[in-house]
Amino acid sequence: MFTLEQIQQAHSKVKSGADFPVYVKDLKALGITRYVAFVSDGQTTYYGNNDFEITSSAKYDALKINPNLDKEQFVSDLKAHQQGKTDFPTFCSDCAKSGINKWILDFNKMICTYFDLEENEILTEQIPQ
Repeated sequence: MFTLEQIQQAHSKVKSGADFPVYVKDLKALGITRYVAFVSDGQTTYYGNNDFEITSSAKYDALKINPNLDKEQFVSDLKAHQQGKTDFPTFCSDCAKSGINKWILDFNKMICTYFDLEENEILTEQIPQ
């Protein structure tokens, strides 16, 4: 099974959203099937085969999630991040300001779904390969 140290090592290679496809490939190679990341503090639960799961501690100081979703701003910030214009901490801060509470990456379906505080699906995207 995978460890938090292995995941951190893969994440250390990510400088912007443009690096995301390589990150996904690295996580899949570790045996991760999906993960749930919380915007509020970066805590993430990683899942693997045979019901294996491991949860990271908070990665940064708590962010307040805006209860009023601004989907248009979120999509704009997401595109900028995917183009390498922002780093990960900035993207998380932008998500919080736009009302995004968490995202789930499913490596079996190769999709990433973003949710608001009410658990509404806001956007689902295909994960680039």
